[in-house]
Amino acid sequence: MDIIKYLKWISTGLVLGGTLLTNLNIYPINIFLHGLGVVGWTITGIILKDKAILTNFGLQIPLFIIGVNKIFF
Repeated sequence: MDIIKYLKWISTGLVLGGTLLTNLNIYPINIFLHGLGVVGWTITGIILKDKAILTNFGLQIPLFIIGVNKIFF
């Protein structure tokens, strides 16, 4: 379970880093950082079978897909 602990902290850092970059208007790297954190937290929610985590972060994934599509297409 140590790997879960590290995944949580790394994902938290990525989400907070993405949020900071958004507040500093540093785009599009903010989407990639925050999105990686969201994926990490979603994986954590799946492993722990935590529905609150899955609801919060899992539903953010489509939003980040929209943002990435906006950048490239």
